[in-house]
Amino acid sequence: MQATVEELSKILVFAALEPAEIEHLQPYTSVQNYQQGEIVMHEGDRLPTKLYTLLSGSLRVTKTAATGKETILRTLLTGEIFAAPALFGNGIAPATVTAESNSQILTVERDALLEAIRQTPEIALRILGVFNQRIQLLHDTVHGLVSERAIVRVAQFIQYCASHYGTEPTPTGKCLKVKLSYYQIARSIGITYEECVRLFKSINSVLAYSRGGKITVLDEDALEAIASGTEHSL
Repeated sequence: MQATVEELSKILVFAALEPAEIEHLQPYTSVQNYQQGEIVMHEGDRLPTKLYTLLSGSLRVTKTAATGKETILRTLLTGEIFAAPALFGNGIAPATVTAESNSQILTVERDALLEAIRQTPEIALRILGVFNQRIQLLHDTVHGLVSERAIVRVAQFIQYCASHYGTEPTPTGKCLKVKLSYYQIARSIGITYEECVRLFKSINSVLAYSRGGKITVLDEDALEAIASGTEHSL
C-alpha cells in the first residue's frame, strides 16, 4: 500500500518538504501493517535499500548475546527512522525489531530519497541528527555501564525517556508518555529485573511506578541529584 501525503508528512525527517515534493516521493513508498508482538526484522536479516520509518504504533529494538541474554537498545515511537544500515551500511539488520503494539512501517526507496535530498539537503541533516543522537546515547550507555552505579543509570534512563518521549502533568508529578516495564528498563541499562524492582522501591518518593509501565516523576530535583551522582544516601 502506497503512503499518503498526510502519512509522509508525519515522518520527522520530511518536515521541511513542500506538499509537491512529498507527492513526488509517493510512488516510491510502501506502508506495511504489523500486529503486536510480530517481528519486523531479525538481527542479521538482509535489508532492501530503503529508509525505514515508524508511521504509527511503537517498536522495540533488541540485541541478543551469545548467552541468550536480550538487551533492549531503544523503543521507537511514531515518526522515527530506524535500520540505518539499509541506507548507509552493509544492508544487514543490526538488531531485532518487534512491534510493541499494532504498528505501521513506512518505507521509501533509496534512489527516490537521494533525489529528495538533492532538492532539499535539510533532509540529510535531519537524518544525520537522528543517528548522531543515537550514537551519543550509545556512548553514554556504555560509559554508564562501566563507571556509574545502577541507581544512577536508572535515573539517567528515566530522564532520557522523559526528554525524548515527553511527559504529561498530573496532580502528583510529571507522567512519562512512554510506558516502560521493569523488564524494559532492566534490559536497557544492564541490570536484572529483580534489581530494577528493588531500586524503584528504594526511590519511591522520587519515582512512582504503576501497573502497565506508567512512571511518574514525583520529585525532579531529587531525580537530578541521583542522575548526577550527587545523592549519596541511596
